[in-house]
Amino acid sequence: MNTKKIWANFGVGDLNRTTTFYKQLGFKHNGASDQLTSFFFGGENFIIHFFLKDKLEPGMKGQIIDTKAGNEIIFTLSADSKEDVDSWEKEVQQAGGTIVSRPEEFGEGYYGFVFADPDGHKFNVFHM
Repeated sequence: MNTKKIWANFGVGDLNRTTTFYKQLGFKHNGASDQLTSFFFGGENFIIHFFLKDKLEPGMKGQIIDTKAGNEIIFTLSADSKEDVDSWEKEVQQAGGTIVSRPEEFGEGYYGFVFADPDGHKFNVFHM
């Protein structure tokens, strides 16, 4: 199989809240409609679409996990330094995200933390 592109689709409860959160963190907006808001992540412009949950669920052919009760997937966002990791933690808190784990060392040469966006989607911010 040879795919041309890959992106992620997440379910959210409030498009305006999601748009505000990711814009406040400095991610480049990829557009929006009455059903989704979309952002570019990383230097290669990985796309994550954030659909209203009730619009995404029928296409998933099953229930979308409750992100407050379990994990669906975790994306890792690469930081340039430990100072950047610490700065991201503050920015995430100011934007209304939840810090799941505070910045810490993970073995030799690894430093990072985990946060959840307002809908519970989890991300690592990691320096190695």
